Order: sequence, then structure tokens, then C-alpha cells
Amino acid sequence: MMAVIARVGLLLLLLSGAAQAQQGTAAQLPLKDDDGAPMANHVLRPGQMAQVERLPGLVAVGAPDADVTLYQFYDLNCPFCREAAADVDTLIRNDPRLRLVFVPYAVLSIQSAEGAKVELAIRELGTPRQFLEFHRRIYAGRGQIDGNRALAVAQSLGFDRNRLIDVANASRITDILRAHARFGEDARLMVTPSYVIENVAVLGHPGLDSLRHVIAAVRRCGAVVCG
Repeated sequence: MMAVIARVGLLLLLLSGAAQAQQGTAAQLPLKDDDGAPMANHVLRPGQMAQVERLPGLVAVGAPDADVTLYQFYDLNCPFCREAAADVDTLIRNDPRLRLVFVPYAVLSIQSAEGAKVELAIRELGTPRQFLEFHRRIYAGRGQIDGNRALAVAQSLGFDRNRLIDVANASRITDILRAHARFGEDARLMVTPSYVIENVAVLGHPGLDSLRHVIAAVRRCGAVVCG
């Protein structure tokens, strides 16, 4: 793959395990996962929510006139992200007022960075709907996701392999991944997936019902937890 998708010389946090990181992170707000356990979270520092909104390379799906926006930071090779994919897809399909923003966060391996570069090429060459379909297909398979596998799934959607490679290897794509990784480190998103909503970072996947409760709270009172 080295000769096709250039390996990314960026920081790559190389998180060793989302579960271990989550266990060492405090819960600032009383959020619980679908099993009733406390969910690691913290309030972002002033100005960080605006930084999320201005990040390059975001892909928004769902309602263009949404009343709630949920950001997901994910790594294609994170097993928890794979488990979360079905729940996220259910949210998109069933909540007509939700806007979901994908933030490729390739922090676990070089292979993750390769796959993320292909994802960002799809973003540039295709539509949000095609990006979402890529997600559905890539997570339907098993095993490690690298550049070759990402290219194969993209080709199944009708994208030209050589054009994808050209875009994926562009310096602007690497710059996007750097920006996402720098923000994630600064915002202490030390778990994949992480979610950002209404100035709060939720670390790890809390489950479908918990995400629905958070979204409902935002609609009800403008905060992830209503007083």
C-alpha cells in the first residue's frame, strides 16, 4: 500500500485501547450508557465548540435544517466505532431533525490513516450520501481496514481508483487529518469514538438509547443534561 496511498507522517496518537482510556476518564456530567454505567464526559473549554464547527474535512449527513447537531470522532479500525456504526445509522434514518457530522479521527494506526485518506477523497469527489454508504459497506466487512480495502469499497460505489489515489495523496488531505488529530488531543478526546454535542465531549459509545436521551435533552433545554 505504500506505493499507492502515501503513509501519513502526522502525529497519530496511537491510542492503545479505548476501554482502558475510558476507565481512567472522569464523568463531569451525570450521563449514563445503555447499561446504566457512568459515561466519561467533560465540558469543552471556551471556544472549542466553535473550533469543532470550523474544522476542515467534515461530512454532514441528515437534516440540512436540523435542530440538533452531533459530531462523531471515529477511527475506522476502532472496534467500538464499528459497534457504534449501526446505532449512528439508526439515528440518521429515524430522526428527521438530526444532523450528524462525521469527523475522521485516524489515531490508532497507519492503516487507519490510509483508510481515512480514502474517506476524505470520497468526501471531495462524491456526495454526503455516498460517504454514508461507504461507511455502511466498510463496516459490513470484517478485519483491518487499510487503504487497499477502503479503495475497493469506494470502487464498488463507482469511484475511479486512480482519481481516488491522486486526491488521497494530496497534501491538503494530510493537513485535514493533522487538524482533526490536533483538535482531538487538545480537547482530550482520548477515546474512540467520541461525540461532541452542545459544548460537551462524550468519550466512548454510550449506546443508542443514551444518545437519543442526550439529543432529546438538547431539544428540551438546550443542554445535554437538563436541570
